[in-house]
Amino acid sequence: MFLHKCSAFARLMRLDRPVGTLLLAWSGLWGLWLAGGGRPPVRVVAVILLGTWLMRSAGCVFNDLADRNFDGHVARTRHRPLASGEAKAGEALALGVILLFLNFLLVLLLNWQSVLLAIACGAVALFYPLCKRFFLAPQLVLGIAFASPILMAQTAILGTITAAGAWLFVASVIWALIYDTYYALVDREDDEKIGLHSSAITVRGYERRFLALMMLLMLVCLLLAGRAAALNAWYYVGVAAAALLFAWEQWDARHLDREHCFRAFVHNNWVGAAILLGIVLAHLP
Repeated sequence: MFLHKCSAFARLMRLDRPVGTLLLAWSGLWGLWLAGGGRPPVRVVAVILLGTWLMRSAGCVFNDLADRNFDGHVARTRHRPLASGEAKAGEALALGVILLFLNFLLVLLLNWQSVLLAIACGAVALFYPLCKRFFLAPQLVLGIAFASPILMAQTAILGTITAAGAWLFVASVIWALIYDTYYALVDREDDEKIGLHSSAITVRGYERRFLALMMLLMLVCLLLAGRAAALNAWYYVGVAAAALLFAWEQWDARHLDREHCFRAFVHNNWVGAAILLGIVLAHLP
């Protein structure tokens, strides 16, 4: 019984599905290496990466709490712990509060600017599940939450947000809109039946053009970030590699079927890695 409950809590935190945590971590690493000039303080790296994992875990718990009456009607989510009855709402609430409290204690190790920013970004992350009821593109709200580690890295290391950091943040927000639209395409029919909103529903009929436009906007923001930070050619090699990876996603998911859209979602980890590699190489002596 105890092990079964632990398994349910682990799945509430998505420990069995680390893809989302990894996508979040890429943005954090971009921000850390940019703000740290290629040598971010180890303590700040540890705090922000552990904090992003705790916040993502808490976000997943509260997302399942908000969607517990919907998940049972969606093929991909009907076996989640709350939807299947393996965990109770009160237990999930307690778990989410504990994760938020641990994250808050962790952020206290940083400066006051980062503490205030963490509170604001945490509120955005918790607001996201409710956006699916009324906002036509809730993925945009998720993008703000997922890009927030970039701003955290800026305030924690520099005490301010630079122009380069701001452009990188915007690029990351758009990136989350891209990969989460692919994710939303997997659930589009189910979401429509139960009355939830998503970018995949909003852009029906224009999906590939919308994704192509967002990819172009993200790449432009990345170029502006590199220019503002005066990064060398290695950074632009990373951006070019990301552009090629985006082109492959467009081709592979051209029929918008569930399997290939989910593969494009997961494939975005390579995009994150390419951009990070560019930033790292640009700061090597």
